Formats: sequence, C-alpha cells, structure tokens
Amino acid sequence: MIIEVKEVSKSYGDKKVLDNFSLHIESEHTYIITGPSGTGKTTLLRLVLGLEKPDKGKVGLLGDYKYPYIVSGTVFQEDRLIENLDAVTNCTLVSKKIFRETVTEELLKLLSEEDIRKPVSELDDGKRRLVAIARACCIPNDVLIMDEPFLGLDEKTREKAIRFVRDKQGSGPLVIATSYTEGLEFGRIIELEGDFYGNK
Repeated sequence: MIIEVKEVSKSYGDKKVLDNFSLHIESEHTYIITGPSGTGKTTLLRLVLGLEKPDKGKVGLLGDYKYPYIVSGTVFQEDRLIENLDAVTNCTLVSKKIFRETVTEELLKLLSEEDIRKPVSELDDGKRRLVAIARACCIPNDVLIMDEPFLGLDEKTREKAIRFVRDKQGSGPLVIATSYTEGLEFGRIIELEGDFYGNK
C-alpha cells in the first residue's frame, strides 16, 4: 500500500502552512515528521487522515488496493479519552473487533493492573498518553498515524512506549509527527520548514 501526498499546499487565511509538499507513505516503513511548532506537522497528518482537504494537490491511495479508504490507528495531540471510563473500556469502544481480554493484555505492557481499572480522569498526563497509544495500536488498522504520541513521557517510559509502537506496527506504515526525535532514528526523518507563526 502507498498513500500518495502529491504537491499539496494548505493555507489558513494568508498563512501558508504547506507549500507544494509531496510524500509517498509506504507499507513497512516509518516516517518521522518533524520541525518547530507551526511548520505543518499536524496539518499534514490531518490531510492524510482526510480530516482536512488541501488547497492544491491531492492525497490518495496508489497501487492495487481494494478499498477506497484506509483504517488508521490514530493518536491525536489531545488524548480524546472518555474521562469516567477506565483504560480498557476506552480502548474497546473504538472498534467492535477489539476484545477486552486482548486490550487488557496490551495495556499491561504499558501500565499496571490498578491503572487500567480506574477512570482515566484519575491518571496523570503520562499514563493517559499511554492509554491513547494503546488504543490506537489495538485497532485493526492499515496505518498508524500519531501526533506527538510521546509528549510528556519521561525517558524510561518514552523508550517503553516506542518499543510498544514498533512491535504493534506490523506490516503497515507508521507516521509520527514530533518536535523531538530522540530514539526515533529507525524512521525516515522528514523535516518541515514552514513558518506559520512568523518565528525567526
């Protein structure tokens, strides 16, 4: 499978975020989209996910792919968890193809038994992020797309989370947007250089 991002441009008002940007996202490959805040990392992911449309260019599938869409396991910048539910339930609600036993087994690779049974509102920011990562990886998917998935994690937890994501990637592509690339050298680093906020 190849997701083609071809000569894409995107602006918000008079601010151009992406300008004639192209990328082929291929199965079994990892892409690390990096750059300072405001350079279009999140915008690029939203275009790939179909949440926004480019002003110019196109995003689509290439090759012999029998469906007109892809299923993505996604981590957004916000955790987007249901606060009064526990981690296991948060993960199982995203797909009817996910079973509580499987989710529990995966979550225990990242969190304690106690943590996965309490409402996520009682977890700190780092643990909530791990739930969001596990939820994305538990979905039967064609591609993993993650926006700052390791933000706020300490070094040891970050390393554990990276190993978990790599193990769950399977044969599909993995796309990570991040300002901090430490430990992600296994992927192709793609640096964006836009300047949406007018920073010097």
